[in-house]
Order: sequence, then structure tokens, then C-alpha cells
Amino acid sequence: MSVLVTGGAGFIGAHVVNDLISLGEHVVVLDDLSGGFRENVNPKAHFIQGSINDVALIEQLFSEHTIEHVFHLAAYAAEGLSHFIKRFNYENNLVGSVNLINAAVNAGTKCFVFTSSIAVYGPGQLPMHEEMKPTPEDSYGIAKFAVEMELRASKQMFDLDYVIFRPHNVYGEYQNIGDKYRNVVGIFMNQILQGKPLTVFGDGEQTRAFSYIRDISPIIARAPQTPEAYNEVFNIGADEVFTVNALAEAVCREFGVEPAITHLASRREVVHAYSDHSKVYQVFGEQSVTPLNQGIHAMAEWVKRVGARTSKRFDNIEVAKNLPASWRE
Repeated sequence: MSVLVTGGAGFIGAHVVNDLISLGEHVVVLDDLSGGFRENVNPKAHFIQGSINDVALIEQLFSEHTIEHVFHLAAYAAEGLSHFIKRFNYENNLVGSVNLINAAVNAGTKCFVFTSSIAVYGPGQLPMHEEMKPTPEDSYGIAKFAVEMELRASKQMFDLDYVIFRPHNVYGEYQNIGDKYRNVVGIFMNQILQGKPLTVFGDGEQTRAFSYIRDISPIIARAPQTPEAYNEVFNIGADEVFTVNALAEAVCREFGVEPAITHLASRREVVHAYSDHSKVYQVFGEQSVTPLNQGIHAMAEWVKRVGARTSKRFDNIEVAKNLPASWRE
């Protein structure tokens, strides 16, 4: 029996793969390397390079491997950019997910673990908790919520058990620091390595609870072995809230540089976003939480080893209206 991890060469996926291998699982990784890196993949895993949009490949993978559990982490998680790449967003984050759900149902997979996002909640619901009605305001959150609903429908129709996690603002080792459209901690660190000022949208008083990867990936890996988690949704991440300005200062302190911040025009985004985690603690037990300074230190040590990465422009913008100027470069 094997477990499949999509996006296993990416940030969260690579950590989940490591945790699964530590639990003694035989892991198959599927990743197209569009945002991840081959060197992130644990050498004990069986790696397949390919896309979740390649239906023939998905069917072949499920026919050649007995997939007991699916961990679906492959996604292009750029919330703000998703407004301007709607077709790309839905093809990768929704249709690709449906391809996997179909294959899991046909193969008799026991449990489908899905990483959604607190982007499904939308604005004005604080702290966000699982009983709230989702009202996503960006295409990324809409796609994630659609997959959640599809998993509920597949449970009712085909008895495919699932576990849904809604992580938020995750940072740490293996993060793609060269993606200028997402992952603010990585963006800041990459800018410092390149001797550039940190760029902040608006006044920087947006608030987030920044979540260290090693606090959440072991919980995701344990989900199929936790029967109480089946067919439930869990917020997962840190509880302490910081402004983006405070985050910038903390990253600069870690690198020993004076803060130099360029404030860009505000973009449309949820200003304050943090969630309640009492449900995940109730089911999975109380978890240790890494303080922000410790998590940033651990990530910075890794970033210094791998070095700066060039930020590539997303070349397939579908809607240019209201696209932030810094994303046109």
C-alpha cells in the first residue's frame, strides 16, 4: 500500500512527505516542478514528474500503485494574483483536484486529505472558525471552497472519506522564496539577500498569524490515522497575530540589517485574517507552537544556505485591469 502526495516537491508537501516517511509510509510523489524543486523530495520517496491536469498520467499512477491515502497539496497558492489568472487558477486548483478525486473514487482510496485555505472565509469574520459560512472574495479561495464541496458530495455519493485542513500564512524551509506573488516571509528574505528594500502593499498594518511549517505538517501527515478527523474541516496554524510591518522588522533583525521598506499602493485583500484552532487541538491534541522569531531563524538559516532566487514574472496574465504595478514588471 502507498500514499500519494501531490505537490510533494513544493513547500508544505515536501515536509508532509518527510513526516509520512518517518511514520513508515511508502510515499509516491507527483509534482510538475512548476513551483517546487526536485531536491526538496525525500530520496526515500518514489518521484513522478507530472501534472494533476494530465488525466492519463493520473489514471496510470493509480493503476500502477495501490494508493491507500491521497494527500493533495499541489496548487498555485497566489491569492491576490488569482483575480488576474482565473482560468489558470481554476484549471490547476479546481479541475486538477477533481481529476484526483475521480481517480481516488475509482481506485477505492480510503481517505483524501486536502489542504484548503482560510481564504475560503473571506473578509470580516474574526477569528475565523469552521462553523462560519465561507464567503471567499478571490478566485483562489473560491476554487478551494469548491473542492471542499466536491469532497463532501463525493463522500455522500461514493463514500470517499476526507479530511480538510485550512492552513494560513505558512512559512519555513523549502518555501519558494523566488515567487514574488506569494509567501511574504520568503519575499522579504529574498529581497534582503539581493540588497533590495522590502516591498509592502499599503501601510503594512494588515494582520496575519504566521505559521511555522513544522508545527502543521506532522498533523496533516497523521490525519488518515485519526478516525475522529474523518469528514471534518480544521483550521490549522499559529494563534499569535502580527502586522506585516512587525514581520518585516523581525526578518530584518534576523539578517542584521536596518529595515528599509518601500510601501506600494494598496491592493484588494482581506486586511485582517486569523483563525480559531480549538477544533484541531480537540481532535489532534494540544500542539507546540514555534514563536515567530524562532521560526524565522530556522528559515533564515536554510535561506542563507540556498541563496537568493530570481523572481520570475507570471507571463500568462488573463486580466490586466487593476493589476498592481509591481506585478507588471
